[in-house]
Amino acid sequence: MSSNIPWWSSEIFWKKTAIWVTGVMFVVLIALTLNTLPQISVGSERVPAYSVINKHIGYEFNDERNFQVPVIGGDAPLFGKVLSEEEAEALVTHGKKVTQGRNCMGCHTLLGNGSYFAPDLTKAWLDPGWSSEGEREQMMIDFLMHPQENARSFGSGRTMPDLHISEDEAKAVIAFLKWMSSIDTNGFPYNFTVIDKEG
Repeated sequence: MSSNIPWWSSEIFWKKTAIWVTGVMFVVLIALTLNTLPQISVGSERVPAYSVINKHIGYEFNDERNFQVPVIGGDAPLFGKVLSEEEAEALVTHGKKVTQGRNCMGCHTLLGNGSYFAPDLTKAWLDPGWSSEGEREQMMIDFLMHPQENARSFGSGRTMPDLHISEDEAKAVIAFLKWMSSIDTNGFPYNFTVIDKEG
């Protein structure tokens, strides 16, 4: 008994097609992953090594790419102390763990992940709200340790709760934020303005 169903609408054709498409897309996913991992690894062109916290980090508009890009400048060690690569990695990693442990992403966004209740932290190190580069480190420590007393809600009425962050934890978080600001995020977050250069 012959079937009147065209070959292209038969169940077996679409099952085989689904299997082949899934297999091909799996291979494409593996290829893209293998291509992407070296580009997003610490120490790559787009994600500087942790010791970048020993340098001045700025942001400049790139005409060719049509958005702001990080620019690594001369020496500007965090808290006045030059750290080795191992020391810098330990400090940045500690800061990352503090932000995870205090669930900062419950309110903030980091590298495109998290919430939008509070300011995006991806480029927080460069935020003009810190007044000037010379005052920034101490202002950030004071804010993280005592957010209610140092809150600046900019009219939103939103303030950060006291997360009982110690001075060592605050310094680690600041190291993490400085390192994160050096990552080339293809212009994310958009329309970000930075601290005016001191002249």
